Amino acid sequence: MFVLLLVNINYLQGFEPASLAAKPGNARAFEAQFQYQRGSILTSDGVTIAESVPSNDIYKYQRKYPHGPEYAPVTGYDTLYSQSGIEYYENSVLNGSNSSLTVRNFIDLLTGKPRKGANVTLTINSKAQDAAWNALENDTNGKPGAVVALNPQTGAILALASYPSYNPNVLTTHSGKQLNSADQALLKQAGNPLLNRAINFTWPPGSTFKIVTSSAYLTQNPNSSPQTNVNSPTQLKLPQTTHILTNNDGEVCGNGSGQASLRTAFAQSCDTTFGSLGMTLGGPALNNFAQLFGMNSSKLQIPMPVTQSNYVIPPSQALTAFSAIGQYSDTVTPLQEAMFAAAIANGGKLMTPYLVKQVTASDLSTVNTTSPTQLSQPVSPTVASDLGQMMLAVVQDPDGTANAYNTAAVGFTMAGKTGTAQNGVNNTGLNDAVFTCFAPYDNPQIAVGVIIQGGGYGATAAAPIAVQVIKAYLASLGK
Repeated sequence: MFVLLLVNINYLQGFEPASLAAKPGNARAFEAQFQYQRGSILTSDGVTIAESVPSNDIYKYQRKYPHGPEYAPVTGYDTLYSQSGIEYYENSVLNGSNSSLTVRNFIDLLTGKPRKGANVTLTINSKAQDAAWNALENDTNGKPGAVVALNPQTGAILALASYPSYNPNVLTTHSGKQLNSADQALLKQAGNPLLNRAINFTWPPGSTFKIVTSSAYLTQNPNSSPQTNVNSPTQLKLPQTTHILTNNDGEVCGNGSGQASLRTAFAQSCDTTFGSLGMTLGGPALNNFAQLFGMNSSKLQIPMPVTQSNYVIPPSQALTAFSAIGQYSDTVTPLQEAMFAAAIANGGKLMTPYLVKQVTASDLSTVNTTSPTQLSQPVSPTVASDLGQMMLAVVQDPDGTANAYNTAAVGFTMAGKTGTAQNGVNNTGLNDAVFTCFAPYDNPQIAVGVIIQGGGYGATAAAPIAVQVIKAYLASLGK
């Protein structure tokens, strides 16, 4: 019996501390969480965005967020009773109870060192994050929105900002009464600041979905190219309905002949062109390519779960025309917008987005490092090259919808796609501004997705924010 007891207690202390600490109602774990120093959360370039500092009350340590609202959608919060964001999904390494830290904790115990959680280094670049947050806070006239930037070659998330946001420091109080009051105030606050709009809210993609429609067309018609002429009427009669689809403000596409090159139609964002292509391709084909780009998936985690972006196969040809231009029931997160551009920038290969770069123990040894993985192959390198040229035309061609941000204007060569998404019953809501892009064109280092709710034209409200993020990131690389 003594042998069995010894085996049991050694097993529990040596192999089960993490699971025991995570059990609800564990009073000792509750008390211990503020008696040991929790690990810090840092950006990839070394900026501390969450740390534990000495407390002046009954507990030894209190959580602090030096940059408050800017990083709240990333860090989340660590309170008396709960966590969110990275604080929740990396909780076991941050509080030191993860099984990967067992040996290090045992050595600290033998040497008399106080237990300390591991540090979590994220993929976020602080300069890109600063630019994204400052633009959302200052340049959107208070409209809700979000920005996500990716490294297209690895999937590493370089910036993730959501507006409006909240100050997680108000939730780190050790007073249960004050915590409840602060929590209730945030829940009642206008604009729902606790909502992470970068990954947990969806909007219609508008014309940025034409990347998907073009991908389907170029793939299914291997003899086609950006120079191929396609049906581009000024008005498109939709079958089984009296509805007429027109371009923005009734504009003609190309020279008004009813035909235009795919490149020209894409650069000018002609709705009639892509509505026509959508009806020809059909809803199932569009759905297939939307899924290859990451839509209709509920499994994506960064490690926080990402709300599913949706493509719903329409019940008619007329509605398929609308879905092909990013309307009908199409919905995307800003992360999905960045994934559109990232796949094209990376030669058609879409990498899995991720936020945690590395976990480092208190002795500075590396616990684990994230390795990039491929999520899918939406298009071939050839089709990706064609799409890249078309996205370049959006910004560089004189008649491109984002020509205001050409190389001469911004100092680098960007390729992108604008979107102006209609919403509300009978389009009574304000248009959402959408933009997705990558840069530099010849050697892509960053892909950005921006959505501003009620922002209007994508080129006016969303594209300038993406430009600021790209400038900041390239400057941080010395480019």
